[in-house]
This record gives sequence, C-alpha cells and structure tokens, in this order.
Amino acid sequence: MQRLIRYILIVMMGSTVLLPASAAKLTAELTGSKIHVSIDGKFFTSYIFSEDEKYPFFYPVNGPVTGGSVTSMRNAVYPHHTSLFFGCDMVNGGNYWQEGLERGRIISVNARIEKEGGDTVVITDECIWSRPGAVSPVKDTRRYIITAPAADRILIDVEITMLTLMDVHIRKTNHSLFSARLAADISVANGGTMINAEGEKSEKDTFGKRSPWIDFCGKRGNATEGLAIMQHPSNPWYPAPWFTRDYGFISPTPMYWPENGEETFLKDGTKLVLKYRVIVHSGDHIQADIAGEFKKYISGTL
Repeated sequence: MQRLIRYILIVMMGSTVLLPASAAKLTAELTGSKIHVSIDGKFFTSYIFSEDEKYPFFYPVNGPVTGGSVTSMRNAVYPHHTSLFFGCDMVNGGNYWQEGLERGRIISVNARIEKEGGDTVVITDECIWSRPGAVSPVKDTRRYIITAPAADRILIDVEITMLTLMDVHIRKTNHSLFSARLAADISVANGGTMINAEGEKSEKDTFGKRSPWIDFCGKRGNATEGLAIMQHPSNPWYPAPWFTRDYGFISPTPMYWPENGEETFLKDGTKLVLKYRVIVHSGDHIQADIAGEFKKYISGTL
C-alpha cells in the first residue's frame, strides 16, 4: 500500500519548518531527570539533565539498524566528552565543559516535553550557567525537535539561544559549543569515515576547515551507521570551522579560531541563536544523501 503523505508545520523559535509526516509514532516519557524518547515503541535516546552531570546531553543516540548508540559516553579517551552535548570552557574564568562541578555547571531548570505522540517529539529546556562564588555569565534556552521521516534516518533539530548576563570573555578553547563524541567502533581510528561537505576526510584534512556539515560513519557488523551534524546558515560565524579528531569527535566552533586575537568577546545582553540538525542514519554519507539532506534542511523541509 502506498504511503499517504501529509504535511505539518512546526514553529521553531519564530521560524517555520515544513515537515512531511512520518508513519513512525514518536513518544516521550519524563522519568526523574531523564526524558526517554521512543520510535514505534523502540527506545531511541534519553535527554539527561541530572544534578550530578556537568550539562544536559543526549545518550544513547541509537542507530536505525543495529539499535546500538552511534555516540559514546565516558569514553576512556577524554571522558569529559559526553555523547551529544553543548557547553563551553574558558568562560569568564569558569569551565562549563570538563570534569569538576565546582568549576562550573550548566544547570537545567525547566526541562519538559512540549509535544509527543504522532510523528514528532519536542523537548524544551532552560539552563543557567553557574559556578560557586561567581555571577552566572550566561543563560540559555533549548528546543529539540525529533522526527523519523524514514526507516533509515532520525533527525534531531537543535536550536539553542544563548543570552549573556554580563560582558563575557571566552578564551581560545577547543572545548566549545555543540559537539558529538562518536562511538569508538565507527571512529576513523577503527576504520570509519569522517567527511565534510567538500569531500575532505579525516582529522588531517577537516581540522580547522569551514564546512556546512560533517558526517561520521562506520561498519557495524553487516550494517553501516553514522551521524552527521549540520550548521544552519543563520548561525553566527557560519560556517564555523570544525574541531575534529579521528578517535571520534566533531564540533563546529569558532572559539578555537577567535576572530580577534586569543579571545571571543560578547557584550552584556548579547543574544546568540545557534541552530543545528543532527541526522542519525544507516549507510555512508552517499547512501544517506547527506548533501541532499543539507539542502532540505536549509530550505525548511525534510
């Protein structure tokens, strides 16, 4: 039987996105300090915002074929990388990225499920950047739209609005903004492929390069699965250069390449709206048509 296609409109912080409705049913459940998301009854991910964590994050982020996470948490190499997350180091003397809660934390104060059931889950959150003995430099609001438009891909549309509460100085740092730590089995170090929109591969050729997107994928038994991060053209610094590592780390960030010397300066009351699309997919970047998916992203369709 042919699938009947309909369309829905999602309003995302003032912008409208046209989404073809999926046959998949997405549900979400709040349990303690986690929001669990399932697709057709199959667990996909959890949004975790517990008090003993450095910042909120998604883990696991399960692939559409194997059901195993394409991201890693508490990896032996650099355990401060926590799956799919957002944070920053070197902010007015605080650290909102690495271990040590006393050095700074991004605290969730209003994580909630805005929508679930049907073909979309929407999670929103408000966060305060806090550390003992210091005034909070930043607060942010987050909106995540999760859809599964096809059996071979799952999308997480991310919008994070940062508001500075004072003048903010961010020293040169590779620990900054939206990031993914990939599972070890799909890393370049273990035979996987990291490639950007220009066709450049691996850490050697992607590090520090500006590109709209990067895809990471690898073999998992008889299947191939991966994850891509796309930057929206409306973002400040677009396209930001990428901090990449062959062991399985990608982050589009200007903070390691400051435009003015060794620091990024943001005045009190500065608002930064950062948008990303995460695609969890089967196949490599060609089979998943990541280039085509990026065109859909910037045009506002799936």
